[in-house]
Amino acid sequence: MKSNEYIKGRGAQHNSPNKFFEYSHETRDDFLEFCRLEGEDADYNKTQYLPIFPKTIVNKVTSPDVGMEYSMNPYQGCEHGCIYCYARNTHEFWGYSAGLDFERKILIKENAPQLLEAKLKNKKWKACTIVLSGNTDCYQPAERKYEITRACLEVFLKYRHPVGVITKNALILRDLDILEALAKDNLIGVNISVTSLSENTRRILEPRTSSLKKRLETIRVLSSNGIPVNAMLAPIIPGINSHEVLKLAKAVADNGACSFAFTVVRLNGAIGQIFTDWIEKTLPDKAQKVLHQIQECHGGNLNDSRFGIRGRGDGKIAKQIHEMVRLAQKRYFRDKTFPKLNTALHEPYKEGQLRLF
Repeated sequence: MKSNEYIKGRGAQHNSPNKFFEYSHETRDDFLEFCRLEGEDADYNKTQYLPIFPKTIVNKVTSPDVGMEYSMNPYQGCEHGCIYCYARNTHEFWGYSAGLDFERKILIKENAPQLLEAKLKNKKWKACTIVLSGNTDCYQPAERKYEITRACLEVFLKYRHPVGVITKNALILRDLDILEALAKDNLIGVNISVTSLSENTRRILEPRTSSLKKRLETIRVLSSNGIPVNAMLAPIIPGINSHEVLKLAKAVADNGACSFAFTVVRLNGAIGQIFTDWIEKTLPDKAQKVLHQIQECHGGNLNDSRFGIRGRGDGKIAKQIHEMVRLAQKRYFRDKTFPKLNTALHEPYKEGQLRLF
């Protein structure tokens, strides 16, 4: 294995330095050659599930342009491995890298359902939609084993509390029974991420996610069962999927989505280095063109921290994307809206039947 060899099944191709650490390390070619001669593996490329025990689970979202007030994440890190993921930077807070560590060291919050229940029973808590996956995907592969997301949905149903879900994994259909029960009282809204209609593009951008066929099928099944779906056409990456905006919007509309949202990619923190390394190895002929077009959307930088602009971009290329989005809204979503979730039912369920006495 050489230092520039592509790691199949992963998004990031190396571990970027953690900005909080004084020292960093690199894998040198002479070490890799030694491993080859000795018949040893220099990198096992295995996913590790590491239990952690947080004291709280519901987070207040203070950013004015994220579109949610509260979020919760049963897992930290994400095996899906989306190369552009803004959440990669948060793995550095735990002492890991935003690169391969983010995809291979998954932190498991097994006490999340208990923490959530305590939050919803708190007398000071006023019902407000809590979004599962504000940071990392709650239906990533770890959910098959741990079923923490399902347990959390059962808590939301028990206390008749509104919940949103963001995912790009068809595993959500496993919990269709709970989702239908929540939908009867208008307590659930699902956001399905659809980044491209090309499987080749999906495979390199998001290596361990559900296929695009499965995601469109998921939108169709959820919608046909009365569960409102918003499609996340995000991120739009100039030179990679920016030409697909209209086709993506039509595809999700045809499968029952009642709205869609988009963002223009930005490569904040360590993601700029990780993405640049990835695209030079994966799409070398396109690399400089794509990077320059991303920079053109953010004032000459890969990163953009300006509230209200950072997720939308500016400049000519961003303007073209916005125009296509407006056309898609007019053509495919003219009479469709995503419903506001019900916050009126929760209060009597905090103490159950105790209020009768």
